[in-house]
Amino acid sequence: MSFASFSDFLAMGHHGLYVWSAYGICLAVLALNVATPLLARRRYLQEEARRLRRETKP
Repeated sequence: MSFASFSDFLAMGHHGLYVWSAYGICLAVLALNVATPLLARRRYLQEEARRLRRETKP
C-alpha cells in the first residue's frame, strides 16, 4: 500500500487511531516486561543489603 503523503500514512485510510493505539499498547507492554524485572531485582538487592546490615550490627 502506497501513501500520497505522511499525513495519509498516519491516517492509515481512517484506521490510524486503531493502528497507532495498538502499536502504543504493544510498546507499553514490552516496556513493562523489561522494566518490571529490573525494578524487582533492584528492590530485592536493597532489601538484602538492609537485612545484611541488620544482621551484622553488634
